Amino acid sequence: MSEIPPIVGADQPAYTPRAQRVLALARKEALSLHRNYLGSEHLLLGLIGLGNGVAASVLLKLGLDLETVRKAVEQMVGTGQAGNTQGSTPYTPRTKKILALARDEAKQLGHAYVGTEHLLLGLLREEEGVAACVFQSFKVDLAQTRQVILKELDPHFSGGSSGPSGASPPP
Repeated sequence: MSEIPPIVGADQPAYTPRAQRVLALARKEALSLHRNYLGSEHLLLGLIGLGNGVAASVLLKLGLDLETVRKAVEQMVGTGQAGNTQGSTPYTPRTKKILALARDEAKQLGHAYVGTEHLLLGLLREEEGVAACVFQSFKVDLAQTRQVILKELDPHFSGGSSGPSGASPPP
């Protein structure tokens, strides 16, 4: 199983099985691109690779084709030298920041878990790096994405406040 970032303190939300799967897929993506680090682009590819969950559904509702996004990431980063992936695949400082932002998003929404939707919001809040460039190229907006996520989590959500929703974790 891939290394899950440590959660400090009992008040920190836990990662859902899907979010854990995204992190494992992100590590596989990094290795398949011959990278010895796990960056924002790999998290995005992990979300896409999962293909289901709130984040993938939201990206589709925003009009994105997941395969087109994948190709944009791969074109932007290319493939490293074979043999570059010996040893561990540590998180970059930017990835650690994204994961902290995802935990922050979960807490702000009153969720006791970090799901794929929080990882997506963390990626969008971190405005630099490959994932940010890809999102900018597809004109993906943080505020609009947050609204679509809230509507996805609660079909009765009417917009406006992005405060705690009290939603239970997805399966």
